[in-house]
Amino acid sequence: MGFELLCIALIALLFGFALAFFGYRLFLVVLPIWGFVFGFTLGAQTITMIFGGGFLSTVTGWVVGVISGIAFGLLSYLFWMIGVALFSASFGYILGTSVMTWLGIDQSWLVWLVGLAAALLTAFVVLRWNLQRYAIILFTALGGAALVVGGFFLPFGAFTLDDFAGGAPIASMMKDSPLGIVFWLLLTGAAVVAQLRMNREYTLAIEKGNA
Repeated sequence: MGFELLCIALIALLFGFALAFFGYRLFLVVLPIWGFVFGFTLGAQTITMIFGGGFLSTVTGWVVGVISGIAFGLLSYLFWMIGVALFSASFGYILGTSVMTWLGIDQSWLVWLVGLAAALLTAFVVLRWNLQRYAIILFTALGGAALVVGGFFLPFGAFTLDDFAGGAPIASMMKDSPLGIVFWLLLTGAAVVAQLRMNREYTLAIEKGNA
C-alpha cells in the first residue's frame, strides 16, 4: 500500500464523513468546490464524448474542464438557486451515468446523454417543488457516504483512483461490489436521519433570504 494512496483514502474518509453528516451546515463552503469539480468533470467528459479518447487524455479536455469548472464554481458561489440547481444536477448526472455503467453500456455518447438528461430532470424536480433543503441533505449524505466507502476500500484494491472520476465509486460499487452498495445505502440512511434531526430547527441564512 503506497503512502500517497493511504493519504488519499484518509482524506476521502474524513471529508466524506463530514459531508455525509454535516453537509447541510457546511453547504455554503462545499457548494463552490462541488461546482468546480462537477463543471470540470462534465466539461472534460463532453470533450471525450465529442472527440473520443480517454478521460483527460488530451490538453483540450483539461482546458475545457478547468474553464467549465471555474464557471460552475463561480455561479454556485454567486447565485444560490443556480448553485442548488447545479448541485442537484451533479447527482442526477452521477446516478444516471452510474446506472448506464451498471447496465454494461459503454457507448460514451449515450452514457453522457443519459447523464445529462438525468441531471436536468433532477434539477427541475428540486426547484419546481422547492425541495432545496431536503435535496441538500439527501445528496450530501449520498455523496459523503460514497466517499467514505470508496476511501475505506481504496487501500484494499476494491477501487482505483480512476474510479473517483466521473461519478465513481458509485458506478464501481453498482457494478462490482454488492457489499459496498449495502454499506453505502446504510451509511446514507444514517446520515440522512442524523442531518434531519440536527437541522430540525436550523436553516441556512441564505436559504431564508431566498424562500
